[in-house]
Amino acid sequence: MMTQDWHTRLSHAGRAGTHAHGFVNPPVHRGSTVLNPDIATRMDAGGRRFDQALVYGTLGTPTHWPLEDVVAEIEGGTRCQIVSTGVAAFTVPLLAYLSAGDHVLMPDSVYGPARQFADQFLSRMNIATTYFDPLIAPAALADLFRAETRVLYLESPGSHTFEVQDVPGLAAVAHARGAVVMIDNTWGIHYFQPFRHGCDVSIQALTKYLAGHSDMVLGGIIVNDDEVWQRVRATTLLLGQHAAPDDVWLALRGARTLAVRLDRQMQSGLTVARWLAGRPEVARLLHPAFPSCPGHEYWKRDFSGASSLFGIVLRPEHSRAAVHAMVESLSLFGIGASWGGYESLALPTQGTITRTVGTGDFGGETVRIHIGLEEPADLIADLERGLSVLRGFAG
Repeated sequence: MMTQDWHTRLSHAGRAGTHAHGFVNPPVHRGSTVLNPDIATRMDAGGRRFDQALVYGTLGTPTHWPLEDVVAEIEGGTRCQIVSTGVAAFTVPLLAYLSAGDHVLMPDSVYGPARQFADQFLSRMNIATTYFDPLIAPAALADLFRAETRVLYLESPGSHTFEVQDVPGLAAVAHARGAVVMIDNTWGIHYFQPFRHGCDVSIQALTKYLAGHSDMVLGGIIVNDDEVWQRVRATTLLLGQHAAPDDVWLALRGARTLAVRLDRQMQSGLTVARWLAGRPEVARLLHPAFPSCPGHEYWKRDFSGASSLFGIVLRPEHSRAAVHAMVESLSLFGIGASWGGYESLALPTQGTITRTVGTGDFGGETVRIHIGLEEPADLIADLERGLSVLRGFAG
């Protein structure tokens, strides 16, 4: 049978089928207690708790399972565990593989809450973290491994500064030393297939692109190996992680339009980024699809497309106060910390970026931009007005 396009697969995955009697979308199943007709049925279901067996609300429901199937399909994995938040999507697998005395490697560009979890929680468990230059060569990464290194944690592109990493090269080094490779693939959803490039665990903040409407929070942990699945699933249950069925249902509905939204937002993002790259106020464009972005060669090699989230570095003569005035003057861009929804966002990030390997000085004030579903020409006009505020700022 010919392999179907991902737009087609996304429309049909996790559904009963086109000729099944009933509503197109599966219903919301809310509940804790599950009744069984007899003890034998109960015992059989309990023994199969790692599969899609109806045992108790927190172990999964017919609402959770279709979304898990869809997310696994998107990421190219075999199984997915839905959890309550994007933060839970990285804390659960880290706790599944790390014990007291272990060591984890993380890029210096890692998402802030992941750094905080390592510094404030893992450290209390006597788990050490070493941060490395996100553009490190595999040979140099090898020098950072210790006998007790258990996890290589990646995020590509990096949070706020968008460095693209040599994931296959770094993963090969980790596997040669017996370490598990985890990647936060939220930016690269669909466009980067983690299991083709050596990753063992893929982390998705489903709050972002999959949900698509900025009205709920959710996370997903995707695997491609049964042994990894058993470990992640067991840790999820031990930690009592659970996602509300109503949020799961909303995410499943959002998933049906993910393909068209990603396509539209990628093209709009490229259009706006290209315009910004030519502006005299902009010193540097941090968009993985452009040569000015660190690691662009890896994006070109490993990705099939680009997200609609990117950054800019403004020229050093523009003060932080001027940048704030510019962002506040925008009418179509909201000031918000999330992204991946239908709405455009602009967020000053200089002063909130933590770096312990590099200097954290990027040559000017930085702004993170997310492009939504608005018409690019309208967004460009809004940004042009904002840049005029930037140039005329006299504060």
